[in-house]
Amino acid sequence: MAVKKISTALISVYSKEGLEPIIRELEKIGVKIYSTGGTQKFIEQLGAPVTSVESLTSYPSILDGRVKTLHPKVFGGILARREESHLGQLEKYEIPEIDLVIVDLYPFEETVANTKDETAIIEKIDIGGISLIRAAAKNFKDVVVAPSKAEYDYLLDLLKDKQGFTDEADRKELARRAFKVSSNYDVAIFNYFNEGTADLSFKYSIHRSDILRYGENPHQDGVFFGDFEQMFVRLGGKPISYNNLVDIDAAVQIMREFKDADPTFAILKHTNTCGLATRPTLYSAWKEALACDNVSAFGGIFICNKSLDLATAEEINKLFYEVVIAPDFDADAFELLSKKKKRILLKIKDFYIQPRSFRSLLNGVVEQDADLKTETATDLKIATKKAPSKKEIEDLLFASISVKHLKSNGIALVKNKQLIGMGCGQPSRVDALKQAITKAKAFGFDLDGAVMASDAFFPFPDCVEIAHKEGINAVIQPGGSIKDQESIDYCDANGMSMVMTGNRHFKH
Repeated sequence: MAVKKISTALISVYSKEGLEPIIRELEKIGVKIYSTGGTQKFIEQLGAPVTSVESLTSYPSILDGRVKTLHPKVFGGILARREESHLGQLEKYEIPEIDLVIVDLYPFEETVANTKDETAIIEKIDIGGISLIRAAAKNFKDVVVAPSKAEYDYLLDLLKDKQGFTDEADRKELARRAFKVSSNYDVAIFNYFNEGTADLSFKYSIHRSDILRYGENPHQDGVFFGDFEQMFVRLGGKPISYNNLVDIDAAVQIMREFKDADPTFAILKHTNTCGLATRPTLYSAWKEALACDNVSAFGGIFICNKSLDLATAEEINKLFYEVVIAPDFDADAFELLSKKKKRILLKIKDFYIQPRSFRSLLNGVVEQDADLKTETATDLKIATKKAPSKKEIEDLLFASISVKHLKSNGIALVKNKQLIGMGCGQPSRVDALKQAITKAKAFGFDLDGAVMASDAFFPFPDCVEIAHKEGINAVIQPGGSIKDQESIDYCDANGMSMVMTGNRHFKH
C-alpha cells in the first residue's frame, strides 16, 4: 500500500483538549501547520510555529467567522490527487499540498440539548469544518483526516508509531471515521429542522455502541447502540446482555410510573411484571412484590423507586437474580449485594423514557409515540350505576398501570396496591383472566375485594362474569366495544362498578 509522509497539516478545531501532544509531535517531525482563529492562537501560545490560513488565501476571516477556510487555496491543497495533472495546477496557482486535516466540529447536538435559542443553535452548524472533513476523507489515498476530538488519541499513536508516515489502510480507516462523523452531524441537523413538520423521514444517529455478550440467544451476535452510562451507573456485575437490556428497559418503563410515589418495588421476568407493590416502607414493598409470584422472581429483574436499604438487600440477597436497579444503594446494602460478583447492580440516574420508539419490522422500521399516558382519577368515566369507592379507585389506577406493562392480551388483578394476579400474552382475554386467577390462587391470595384491569375492551361480558364469580367487584377498561353495554348491564345486575378510560394499552 502507498506510504505517504505528512509534510503539511491544516488544523481547525472547536475542542482543544488533547490537541497539545499532537502539535508537539507534528513540530517534532517537521510538519508545517496552517490554522485559523482560536486554534491558531492556541498553537501560538504553545510556542509552536504556525501559518495563518489568511496569509495563504489573502483573505481575512469574514462574516463573524462564518467564512475562514472556504477557499480554493485550502481545498485545492486537500483535494488534489498527487499526480502530474493536479500537481501542475497546484504549482500554477501557488497552492500548497495539505497532507493532514484535523477538525473538531461545533457542538451542534450539545447546543440543541442545552438551549432553545434558535440563533445560538444555528450558529453551531459547522460549514467549513464539515467541508474540510469530507474533502480530506474523499482524498484518503493522499490525505490523512482526524475528524473529531475522539480521534486525537488515534492520530497521536499513528504519528508516534510511524513518525509522520501513513499507509493507505491508515488513511482509509480515518476516512471511514470521518464519514461517520459527517453523517451523524447531518442527521442531527436534519432532525432539528424536521421536528414538528409533516415529513415522515426515519433518520437516527447514535454515536455510542457496545458489543453485547450475545444477542437474544447465544448463537446470535448483538450490539447495543446507545449511551447506557447516560441513564445508569453500573456498580457491579457481569456485562449487560441483550435480554438484560430488554428487561431493564421494561423495568424502567413501569417504575417511571411510580418514581414520585410511596416506596414501590417491581419484579420483572421476560419484560412482564410478575410482582408489584406499593407500601409505606421499601422493605414491605419488596416483601409484597415477591409474594405476588415468588417462583417467577427467580432470575428476574428487581427495580425500586427509593434508595435500597440493608434490610431489603438482605432479603433480596437470598434469591438468585439478574439485575437490581435503584436510584441509590445504602453503603451497607451495596457492600452486601456486591459480594455476588456476577449480579448486575445499577444506579439509575433518571427514569427517562424516549418520547418516540421504533422497532424493525419486515424490511423496514415502524416508529411511534411511546405510550406515556398514565390514567388519573379525572380520566375515569363511570359506566355503571354503582361508582367505585375511593379505595377501589386507588387500586383501579394501580391496576391500570400494571396491565399497561403486560404483553397483550393482558389482565391485572390488584388488591391493596399489590399485583396479586396477572395474565399476559394470551390469544384471548378470557385465557388471560383465567391465567391471572389461577396464579393468584396458587400464591394464596383471596380475590374477594380485588379489582380487575384489562389492557383493551371486553368484546363480550364473559370476563366480568368470571371476575364477579371470584369476588371481584370493580373493573377498569378502555371501552370501545360495540358490545360494551352487555358488560355494563352485567355489572349493573350484579352490583359491580366499571370505569372506562378511553385509552387502550396494547403491548405487542
